[in-house]
Amino acid sequence: MDKRILVLAFGSFLMVTAYGCHKADSVTEQAEPASTPAKPAASPLVGFAKDLQFIKNGGYSYVYVFARKDGKPLASEDSQALRKEAPQMVDCVTTDEGKKAICGTNFNLEEGNMGTLKKRFVVEDYSGK
Repeated sequence: MDKRILVLAFGSFLMVTAYGCHKADSVTEQAEPASTPAKPAASPLVGFAKDLQFIKNGGYSYVYVFARKDGKPLASEDSQALRKEAPQMVDCVTTDEGKKAICGTNFNLEEGNMGTLKKRFVVEDYSGK
């Protein structure tokens, strides 16, 4: 009978030890934070620089900035003129409180209506910059 008690006691000891070890492993696993991909840092760019980068990220060959010669915000007539004279523009964003339009295209406007556009707008070429 002493052997049975000894075997039962030893068996109980093994079960408690095995359960305790398993429990410790699961606690260790939970204590370690799950590896998550790092979040990209917020862009330090703001305003014009941020909008310019947005258009440049489009991969366009040519990036132009259009503004009215009088420095006022662009009006709907200005937008219509831009669409009419430069229909090749793929992507445009207004910036600087609506005073400038940054546009991207894969067409060289110097081979198109740049002369007409320069009569109405101040045009800056940011291609390759």
